[in-house]
Parts: sequence; structure tokens; C-alpha cells
Amino acid sequence: MPGIVLVGAQWGDEGKGKATDLLGPDIDYVVKFNGGNNAGHTVVIDGEKYALHLLPSGILTPGVTPVIGNGVVVDLSVLMEELDGLDARGIDTSRLRISANAHVIASYNTTMDKVGERFLGKRKIGTTGRGIGPTYADKMNRVGIRVQDLFDESILRQKVEAALVSKNQVLTKLYNRRAIEAEEVVQELLSYVDRLRPMVADTSLEISEALDAGKVVLCEAGQATLLDVDHGTYPYVTSSNATAGGACTGAGIPPTRVDRVIAILKAFTTRVGEGPFPTELHDEVGDRLREIGHEFGTTTGRPRRIGWLDVVIGRYATRINGVTDFVITKLDNLDTFEQIPVCVAYEINGERVEEMPVSQSDFHHATPVYEVLPGWQEDITGCRTFDELPDNARRYVEFVEQQIGARVSVIGVGPGRDEVIVRHDMLGRD
Repeated sequence: MPGIVLVGAQWGDEGKGKATDLLGPDIDYVVKFNGGNNAGHTVVIDGEKYALHLLPSGILTPGVTPVIGNGVVVDLSVLMEELDGLDARGIDTSRLRISANAHVIASYNTTMDKVGERFLGKRKIGTTGRGIGPTYADKMNRVGIRVQDLFDESILRQKVEAALVSKNQVLTKLYNRRAIEAEEVVQELLSYVDRLRPMVADTSLEISEALDAGKVVLCEAGQATLLDVDHGTYPYVTSSNATAGGACTGAGIPPTRVDRVIAILKAFTTRVGEGPFPTELHDEVGDRLREIGHEFGTTTGRPRRIGWLDVVIGRYATRINGVTDFVITKLDNLDTFEQIPVCVAYEINGERVEEMPVSQSDFHHATPVYEVLPGWQEDITGCRTFDELPDNARRYVEFVEQQIGARVSVIGVGPGRDEVIVRHDMLGRD
């Protein structure tokens, strides 16, 4: 049975949680392999909305084992708050597994993130201020704290003290803030040990054994392709690898165990934070799309920037991730538009470009080249087969499919878990 990777094809917020939920009956493990609580998945089940930030969305599916992989950075206070919230709503969270090698977001990482962004002023990156970047920086600088360190108080204290040597210098001398006491940090982290201990495991080994036993393992990315630290719109990116390749290092599995790559593509484009966005709309049409789609960040509440669908980005996502199947979400949000522009290329310095430019400067100055498709102006939320869609809605999907170079297997036509059209089996069994 397959190992599957699920990624976002744009700048995030495409609806990955809904895709995971749709696959739920066929899945045994869902592994979050990158990021932290700087992203969110919203899943609607029987009219109930669940907003998840750190936990894998598979935790909502009975029988699925949710895993926080070694590539994730974990804010323990957020973790416990999310678990408490789900427990109170009757969701079984006892199956959660956390990698002993995952790094912990200490309180000083959050402090460094917030004061650093303020210090940058208009040059800010647009982080969520949750300490994600500084924690990954500590990991690469080899001064990070891993989950396993919490179970050895002596090692934990040594690591916190070592990390604060340079950070307190920066806080006091550059940012004019008070120094952070190491013991405060240590005691806060130790307060989670008893509850955390039963969840911690060698998750790489457990996932490998599950695959050997014929189980289906879904590796679920946080953020999305254009937020990947290597392949995204750097520097306006996250601090981890949110593309399919990141699943191997972030979950601890080899590339040979990945059989399918599913990418989620919203029927239009959104992003949160700073950075270039060729199809961005600054008019009443953009406001209309935002209101129709309730496009506000699950984690931050920030209004998302809005634009028409960009299939240049879609083609790039296909290539970088090796996409086998696309899920188009929120097609119903286009129901009322008479005409629907789709960006098929860019004009850069007077030349037509049909692939993502390698130069960030070129991408920043790219002007979208649109092909305008006719709208359908009908309510499609009740459609459950492709043939039930209006002709122009079918043509829109087929046009996008041809442009991005991979099959569209699922179409979202509403927020509910049953408001989907399945064209192909995403596990490749058709």
C-alpha cells in the first residue's frame, strides 16, 4: 500500500485539511512533517468546524494514528491547548505520536521572532510571530532543544543556558529588552513532561514498520510550495521544506516509500504576509472573492491577499513536487462571476514567460497574462459528479488540468466534508 505526500500548490490555505479528511477512510497514519503552529487547517465535519494549528488533521478521523514528525517545531503550550479543546468536544486524542527528535519552540524563540519583526519595520518578512523561524535557526545552529531533551533535566538546563548566552546579548544590547532567565524557561518546559511522555516515540521507526505492514501513510505538509524555504518566493517564505521532498527528511522515510503526491490548488489564489503576488486584486472584485470565501487566516485571523488563479504557479508545483493528483478546492466560490480570468503566463521585460522565473526580481515585476473563461453563474454546491457541473464549470476544470500538467482528481464544491466531486481515485487504484 502507498506512502502519500499531501502538499499545498500555492502559498498555503488551499484546503489541505479537507483533502486529508476525504482520504481518511483509506488512511492508517497521518504525519505532519514540517512547520509548527504557524499554519492552520480548517475541517468541517457534520456542520462542526475544527481549526487545527499544530495537530495533524488526521486526528479527527477515528482509527487514524496522527504523528508529529521530527521536521516539526512544537510549541508545547499550543499542543496542550489544542488537545484540551478536542478532548472537550469528544475527539479521541490518545493516538497522537510525537517524534523524540522534533524541536521545541522555547518562549525565547517567540520573543526573538516578535521583536525581530518589529525591528525590521517595513523590511519585515511577515512572519506569524510564533517563534518558528528562530527555532529552525537554533536547529541549524545546533543549539536547539528537542523533545527528548525534556526528559533529562540536566541536559535541558545546559541547552537552555547555552542558547540564551547570545540571545540575551541581542535582546539587551540591540533591542533594549530585558534578559531572559534560563531557569524560568527550564521550569516552563519541565511542566509539560508528565503529560508529554506517553506521546513520544521513535516515529520514523513506527512509520517504517507501518509501511512494511501494508498500512497507508499520509505525510501532510504545513504551508505550501511557494512558502518552501528552498523553492518558494524567498525570502518571503517559511523556515522549512513544505514541498514533497521535505516529507522524507521531516518524517524520516526514504523517497522510495512515496508512491503518490497529491497537491491542493484553490480555484483562485491567496496568500498571507509580504512578498510578490502577480495576480493580486486590489479592487472590489478582490474584496468580493475574500468575503465569499471567508478568506481570513485560520491561525492569525489576518485578511488574506486575493488574486485570480495562476496556472504558472500550478505548473511549477507539478514539477517541484512530482504531483500525481490535484485537488481543486472552493470552485463554488466562483459561482457568481460572469467571467473568470486565469493567469496562463507572465510578461517580464516585454517578453512572455510561461514558467516560474528563477529570478525573484523578475517574479516581483511579472505582469499576469490572462485567458478569460466564461463563468457558469449557477450554484454548484449540490453537484456530486463531474457531469452534474454546468458546462462552463467543467470547461474551467479541464482547462486548468491541461495547463498544470497533472490530473484533477477531486473538486471541492462547498465547505462540508461531503461537498466534493471525485473524478479519480487519489490512491491510484483506477
